[in-house]
Amino acid sequence: MCGIVGYVGNRQGLNLALDALRRMEYRGYDSSGIAVAGTDEQGDPVINMVKHAGKLANLEARIAEIGEDQLRGTTAIGHTRWATHGRPTDSNAHPHMSFDGRVSIVHNGIIENFAVLRTEIEQAGVELKSETDSEVAAHLLAFAYNDGPTAGDFRASALAVLDRLEGAFTLLFMHADHPDQIIAARRSTPLIVGVGENEMFLGSDVAAFIEFTKEAVELDQDNVVIISRDGYEVLNFDGSAAEGKPFTIDWDLAAAEKGGYDSFMMKEIFEQPAAVRDTLVGHFSDGRVVLDKFDISNTDLKSINQVFVIACGSAYHSGLLAKYAIEHWVRIPVQIEVASEFRYRDPVLDERTLVLAISQSGETADTLEAVRHAKTQGAKVLAVCNTNGSQIPRESDAVLYTHAGPEIGVASTKAFLAQVAANYIVGLALAQAKGTKYPDEIQEIWETLEEIPGKVQQVLDSQESIKQLSDELGRVDTMLFLGRGVGFPVALEGALKLKELAYIHAEGFPAGELKHGPIALIEEDLPVVVVVPSPRGVKLLHSKIVSNIQEIRARGAKTIVIAEEGDTAVEPYANWLITIPESSTIMQPLLATIPLQFLAVNIARACGNDDIDKPRNLAKSVTVE
Repeated sequence: MCGIVGYVGNRQGLNLALDALRRMEYRGYDSSGIAVAGTDEQGDPVINMVKHAGKLANLEARIAEIGEDQLRGTTAIGHTRWATHGRPTDSNAHPHMSFDGRVSIVHNGIIENFAVLRTEIEQAGVELKSETDSEVAAHLLAFAYNDGPTAGDFRASALAVLDRLEGAFTLLFMHADHPDQIIAARRSTPLIVGVGENEMFLGSDVAAFIEFTKEAVELDQDNVVIISRDGYEVLNFDGSAAEGKPFTIDWDLAAAEKGGYDSFMMKEIFEQPAAVRDTLVGHFSDGRVVLDKFDISNTDLKSINQVFVIACGSAYHSGLLAKYAIEHWVRIPVQIEVASEFRYRDPVLDERTLVLAISQSGETADTLEAVRHAKTQGAKVLAVCNTNGSQIPRESDAVLYTHAGPEIGVASTKAFLAQVAANYIVGLALAQAKGTKYPDEIQEIWETLEEIPGKVQQVLDSQESIKQLSDELGRVDTMLFLGRGVGFPVALEGALKLKELAYIHAEGFPAGELKHGPIALIEEDLPVVVVVPSPRGVKLLHSKIVSNIQEIRARGAKTIVIAEEGDTAVEPYANWLITIPESSTIMQPLLATIPLQFLAVNIARACGNDDIDKPRNLAKSVTVE
């Protein structure tokens, strides 16, 4: 959730950290702060710190007040916070300082045993300044460094502190006596090392340092890294030597800028043709579907007799679509689970189970723990992920990377569409391995997939009509979304987008459930979005949803109907009709989702929320349970 940056080099750390936090503000925005290792008026080493509650602009204003001269130094750590323990206040903002003013830390995650540690620190006579779990780490390091068996040894003191912490965390330690070093550690939350020339970087993601280097290093679970100008050293928590995995970042700084759009989210909506196209590239060769990393034998894949899909949020909705595709193409049962519930209900898994784990960040805490549970039960795990080097792909048996590029907007758009495309690739790979589709059938389906980016562009080109609809609709207090078949997950995703952006009540339902309760919600002028399946698919399904539209109109609802071009049967019953290009039934969600993204953006603005990139109370990556 929180955004973390660290720097050791020859540049001014304040400016570098501030720029990095701007690029990572989407990760956390309740408060922010920076600490810089510098010197005082007598030339003695000291750590200077500035922090402020609220968005990053508040921190920038505070820096302008005190002057940059008070924050000079070439080693710095920074943080944008998404509150877990303690309200978003100045005192709870990171960094946190130790009681002696010599240690500064930033932290992402949750220290689960902080209450015991806090009591211990208070009994030692230290008055804590914040309500956070994080502050205890700073004081513990100061105690360890000042006294006892690790006194004077920065590395040994940091390892001693880490040995006492329980939970999921990324921690950066800075000590005034060691101004050219930062010690960092990760357990279940993200941290990437950036390797420059005579400078080193740390970040929650590569956006922190991509302006300066594309060379990066993945850290494994329970790794510690010590950075200095000259390089880095990776250790395990017990102090033994470890190795990071170097990789080269395949996108640039421009990908993290708005590119002329008024928000990152709008930019990312218009990047969806490329996101789908790039996800497909390289995954069909010589008439066969191929994945990225694949450590599951063909024999094991053939033996798979059930699939569990685990995901959260928008990724969960993409997983619902995976269920439709895999069951249709492979003819084996697929269960879709919210990842946060998966391991707590003791699901029945074995070596013939494939678990499909979907996560944009690859660090989603609930999904990661579900993956670990599945592995202990002997299941095979295949990850669909957008972030190279993240933990879920590292712990999975196979991976398919979506190539959506960085998604800065908190509400997922292009990553969702790329996940749907990737899930379909997985479905085809399974059908290929189990022989449930002939090669020519797989090729035909692949060709329909390859047509989707062009059709997505057609939908984007017609977005002005959705803007006109939104203007007529104006501010609304509640909306319902209905769909049948693959239209039901689209309805759920549309409702989620509206909740995230406009902060209004919205629900998605299977249209067939109307008369089982939800129709009681229908009242005069209630806007209802209906996702209509293709009339060229299951005709009975199409006629049933037309009947549903008539039922809600008869009770005074205003209908916003999303249907294929040429579907004249729905025209008489639509207050507003949004058309999308023709496609096969299973591909329709890749097109029908886009109008709902525009609709959510426009309604959010009508409701007074112009900051659509950073919806309140939300963060991009949920890295703690």
